[in-house]
Amino acid sequence: MANIASQKKRILRAERERLENRRYTSAIRTYFRRLETSAAGGDDAVADEDHRQLVSLIDKAVKRGALHKNTGNRKKARAARTRAGQSA
Repeated sequence: MANIASQKKRILRAERERLENRRYTSAIRTYFRRLETSAAGGDDAVADEDHRQLVSLIDKAVKRGALHKNTGNRKKARAARTRAGQSA
């Protein structure tokens, strides 16, 4: 542990930020699994809603800095392929 007060605060802040980023990435994985399940089940309305929620969450994570912009675009493209491939 650091001896300098500002560094102690920085360590605590970095941990809070790390956990916030983990919440975003974990939620994205959860929504992606939900999208795969609904798309495979053939329920187009539910799959469309799941896809909208997933894309929205990815955009928020990119804006927040939890994901890199290219990573977010790659995940959105993968979600779109999953959505389109299952409904065809």
